[in-house]
Amino acid sequence: MVLNSIEKLLEKYDNGETTLKEEQQLKTYFAQDDIAPHLESYKTMFQYFNNTKQELYTKDVPLKTRKSYIYQWISVAAVAVLMLGILIPNIIGGGPSSLEDLSTEQQMAFNQTKEVFDIIGTQFNTGQNQMGALSLTSSNFEKGADQVKYINEFSETSNKFFKSKTTKTSKESNKN
Repeated sequence: MVLNSIEKLLEKYDNGETTLKEEQQLKTYFAQDDIAPHLESYKTMFQYFNNTKQELYTKDVPLKTRKSYIYQWISVAAVAVLMLGILIPNIIGGGPSSLEDLSTEQQMAFNQTKEVFDIIGTQFNTGQNQMGALSLTSSNFEKGADQVKYINEFSETSNKFFKSKTTKTSKESNKN
C-alpha cells in the first residue's frame, strides 16, 4: 500500500502538483535504505536535493562598483570650450565690429561675395520655377492617363456589346 501511495505522489511530483507536505513524505521515503528497485533513480535525485540544501557558499563576494567620471569630465570640457569661445574674442579685441572698419580690399571682397550669393539665389529661384512647371506637366499627364483608362473601359464594353450582337445575328442566320 505504501508503494502505491509513493508512486502516486511521484506522478503528482512529476506533474508539479504536490504540496510541501507530500514532498516531505517523498523525501523521508527516499532517505530510507530499502527502496523499490524501479524507484532507485528518484533516490539519487532526492539525495542530491538534501545534499545541496546543506551546502553553504563561504567565499566573500566583492561588491565594489567602479565609478566612471568620464561624463563629468566631458561636461566640464564642454563648458570650458564654450567659455573660451565667448571670452577670447572679447578679451583680445578680435576683428572689425562693422563694415566701416574693413579696409577697401575687404569691402570689395565682401561686395563681390554678396553679388555671387545674389546670382546663386536667382538661379535657385529660376530652377524652382522650372520645377513648378514640371509638376504642372506631371499632373496634366496623370489626368490624361485617367482619361485613357475611361476610354479603355468604354472600348471593352462596346467590344462586348458588338460581339454579343454579332453572335446573335450569326445564330439567327444559321437557323434560317
